[in-house]
Amino acid sequence: MNYNTMLELAHNFGYAALFFALWLGIVGMPIPDELVVMAGGAVTSGGLLLPLPAFLLTYLGVISGLSVGYLLGRCIGVPILNKLRRNSRMDRYIRFSENMMTRYGSYALCASYFIPVVRHLMPYFAGINKMSFGRYARFSFTAGFVWTLLLFTIGSYVGEHMQDIGETLYNYGFRFLWIPFLVVMIVLIVRMSARSNKMHRRDRS
Repeated sequence: MNYNTMLELAHNFGYAALFFALWLGIVGMPIPDELVVMAGGAVTSGGLLLPLPAFLLTYLGVISGLSVGYLLGRCIGVPILNKLRRNSRMDRYIRFSENMMTRYGSYALCASYFIPVVRHLMPYFAGINKMSFGRYARFSFTAGFVWTLLLFTIGSYVGEHMQDIGETLYNYGFRFLWIPFLVVMIVLIVRMSARSNKMHRRDRS
């Protein structure tokens, strides 16, 4: 997904192009998700689309695509994973994702956004483990908002250079960027949970 391609899609299909490009990218189109989100920001820098609705459609494309994985995991379970394990490379990603979910639980959903392939697998494991959709959404949708906002903003500033920058971030930068992001997300989610529990106790009393 380069700048010119996204520009053409946005010109022909408007905001819908952002949603479906992200949804297809998340569920398997062979284009790095980072580049698709950055392309969404890039097309707003020239005034073709308004930033706010463009961002919202991009964000909805991200979370709806990943939620498909959660629903598949909850409804179908292990059989799909067994088929994927036949590929040795995919099997390594699956085992890595399993270990993350076992060690970090719901917080693994936050970190997974910055790990290619694992970001697609983690919602599936959340579904297999029967995590409630409310809990899944609280962690995944919050992390997805920050991740999408970050890349979308970068794309809006770099414009037609987003291809090179996006590939650099994909190959190098995000290997370490997810660490401080995870720390921030944990602090925010813990505070949100504490506030929610406090309100719940107050309502019961």
